[in-house]
Amino acid sequence: MTLDLADDLAVALVLAAEADLISIDRYRAQDLDVQLKPDRSQVTDADTRVEKVIREHLARARPDDSILGEEFGTQGSSNRQWIIDPIDGTSNFVRGVPIWGALIALVVDGVPEVGVVSAPALGRRWYAATGHGAWLQQEGQEPRRLHVSGIADLAEASLSYNSLQLWDSYGRLDQLVDLSRVVSRTRAYGDLWSYMLVAEGAVDIAGEFDLKPWDIAALVPIVREAGGRVTDADGTENALDTRSILATNGLLHDAVLERLRSR
Repeated sequence: MTLDLADDLAVALVLAAEADLISIDRYRAQDLDVQLKPDRSQVTDADTRVEKVIREHLARARPDDSILGEEFGTQGSSNRQWIIDPIDGTSNFVRGVPIWGALIALVVDGVPEVGVVSAPALGRRWYAATGHGAWLQQEGQEPRRLHVSGIADLAEASLSYNSLQLWDSYGRLDQLVDLSRVVSRTRAYGDLWSYMLVAEGAVDIAGEFDLKPWDIAALVPIVREAGGRVTDADGTENALDTRSILATNGLLHDAVLERLRSR
């Protein structure tokens, strides 16, 4: 059976709505259960509940597809794989910082084709499917088509780098500092929001290290369908198994890669 990406996107949007209902109900809850995983990252009862509900829905809607989720691993072996981060930014979620949300992607033959990023505490949901554009749905408003900025000069660019510590731990802090000296503005907006701001045209460059496929997959179609470019920090396309991501408006990408290259 041939499935249309528009139909897959519709499924992903339903999944995002279900995820939001669960996560926003547990956000700032006094009885939120928070545990530490073996890698010392946090997981909450909301993370696990969201992923379970998404898996249950996909078992009905897309039974032949495989799934990779942050909390429960891989299920199935289809070349059509749903990649799920039930709550990207769990530390923010736990601390009451509103920059967090569900990341839902469909990857076909290793290429991210559908992406939904839903941040209910911000009242925003971004989504895209290859060939169907990138869109922002804000609470109470009609969907708005997204396009990256037209900034072509690094001296006019805005950069979001997420975490100095992680750039340092991957041996790229000097390159980040070098890049920061030539751009006009540096911020660390954090997690999913940096990349969605690139898609919106509000930020021109975003990047970070120490990532997993579920941190990356949903971001890719949205930035690309908005006219931007996404690689890893070394310029590799569709690098879901890498540990880094670089998203730009496309016009600046090669110049940024040159400055981030390992020395």
